[in-house]
Amino acid sequence: MKIAQIIPTLDRSGAEKQLLLLCRELKKRGHELHLAVLTRTGELEAEFREAGIPVTIIGKPLKIDPFSLVRLARWLKHGQFEIVQSWLFAANSYTRAAAAIAFGRKRSDRPGLIATEMAVDLWKSGYHFSIDRKLADRCDFVVGNSDAVVAFYRDTVGIAAERLRMIYSGIEQDEGRKCTLETKLIARQQLKLANEEGPVILFAGRLAEQKRVEDLLKSADILQHLYPKMKVIIAGDGPLKSGLISFCRDVDLSDKVIFAGHCAEMQLLYAASDIVVLPSSYEGLPNVVMEAQLRAMPVVAAAAPGTVELVKDRETGLTYPIGDSTELARLLQELIRNPDLADSLGNSGQEMICRYFSVGQMADKFEQLFEETRKTIC
Repeated sequence: MKIAQIIPTLDRSGAEKQLLLLCRELKKRGHELHLAVLTRTGELEAEFREAGIPVTIIGKPLKIDPFSLVRLARWLKHGQFEIVQSWLFAANSYTRAAAAIAFGRKRSDRPGLIATEMAVDLWKSGYHFSIDRKLADRCDFVVGNSDAVVAFYRDTVGIAAERLRMIYSGIEQDEGRKCTLETKLIARQQLKLANEEGPVILFAGRLAEQKRVEDLLKSADILQHLYPKMKVIIAGDGPLKSGLISFCRDVDLSDKVIFAGHCAEMQLLYAASDIVVLPSSYEGLPNVVMEAQLRAMPVVAAAAPGTVELVKDRETGLTYPIGDSTELARLLQELIRNPDLADSLGNSGQEMICRYFSVGQMADKFEQLFEETRKTIC
């Protein structure tokens, strides 16, 4: 099939990474992929081009931009695509509106349209919900990447169940190697962490309100008195960074917390770390958890929608009530004191990821949905 993919940016974030994995796999299977970036490019553009996927920058400098809508409509019309798949709110909204401009509203005259949602989007207001509901009628299917996302768009947003589909995100299995002690020591040396130091706790994600990174820092404030050589690595950037740095300074954590910024070499951070923490209040199906579990790392996470489909308490990780930094500290101490439990949870998580969350399985499901979409149009 000739397939168009549309996304707001090409930053190295969860949805963008999933799109890259899917495009690579679909191209291997003989499909023709074309990518349009709605707002601006990012560091992943080179990886799409290396995979042989053409990238077109539509350019949307304004929040509401009718000119970019027209440009996108022309691109869709000229491309003669069989399937058009969009990702995240801005691209989902603009793509469905542009398709109506390019092809009209008669279903048989347009390509198959699929909107993809990647999180339980609690940030959305009633205004956003009304847009989602109205535009759902202008596409064939809305895909969520977890049961929690599908339930949110059905029960909270109000999209009809028959229009919703669930397809789990995937991850490349060749990264699934448990880190050896030698590899861990080398990684810590490269990060300028002394060999004898530990434990090392890792968070990776956007430094925004949703991620609740301060909960982890509050837990670290408790633990630093028990483990004065501990380190917390914060990988990512975002609007709360300066406030988080100030918090560390106020509670004398500055020498124990490393703000690593955006890191293309996440493999190094995983290798250097003992435990991965995700304190988020909501997710879709978090990449950082899948990446940690694939490496058989123990994960402690807030019991948020989406996250708990990966982190099953006492089976594939440990969970705690959202916002309870004291309980997070207790669970981290439990894993530090009980390496056998940490190993067991890590191994169980790895087994689950390898069995159910491969890129191949994700691509299989999308191919089936593309076929179903074509039959719906015909």
